[in-house]
Amino acid sequence: MLIPEYQAPTNVLTDKTIVITGGGSGIGKAIALGFAEHGATVVLLGRTMSNLEETYDAIEDKSWPTPAIYNIDFLNAQEQDYINVQLALQKEFGSIDGLILNASVLGKHCPFGQLNYEEWQNIMQVNVNAPFALTKNLLPLLQLSQDARILYTSSAVGRQGRAYWGAYAASNAAVENMIQCLADELEETSIRVNSINPGSARTAMRAKAYPAEDPLQIKPPEALVSSYLYLFAPESNHIHGRQFDVQP
Repeated sequence: MLIPEYQAPTNVLTDKTIVITGGGSGIGKAIALGFAEHGATVVLLGRTMSNLEETYDAIEDKSWPTPAIYNIDFLNAQEQDYINVQLALQKEFGSIDGLILNASVLGKHCPFGQLNYEEWQNIMQVNVNAPFALTKNLLPLLQLSQDARILYTSSAVGRQGRAYWGAYAASNAAVENMIQCLADELEETSIRVNSINPGSARTAMRAKAYPAEDPLQIKPPEALVSSYLYLFAPESNHIHGRQFDVQP
């Protein structure tokens, strides 16, 4: 399903607190800046502190709502680390209004038989286990909001597998299914759950997957922000359990 064209009001996310994984670069950074510009207090989760600080400083320089940073390595995080995230956010904000599960790793682009077990495990740890653990532990804070959203950044290969995409495709398919289960469970609540396939975007992951591609022919991450804003805006509060594609 395609997301309609959307022009977000400047204050559409005022007083909202939204957690974004992978907020230090690529699509996650673009979302963080765009959401902050539209009034949200964004909480940046990720591994590379320097990248998170760069996003933080860019928001501060614009005098948008002061963001927060929580440094976490999804590859090596254990259950207690996710509990600690919940406790820190509860202490700082009380509740949260959104969770964008954007961080992921691509892994090796190769025939299935050439994937090694350790790499498979690492991809599943970051792309599947981390979204599960974070969602599970932040649900109590989302349930305190009158209008909360969970949005997973997906991929076309998570909906239709493709040769040489191996673990990345399987991990996306797993989380797509997890999101559908979660949406079904939360049908009668104030939490809306959806996934979004951004398509091609000018990111480091895209460059790794398609090294021969001219990046200047690919849309920048900033072009995706309006689609993400739509799924957090009042206009979409009836949308739940859906899989979206960004307008081509």
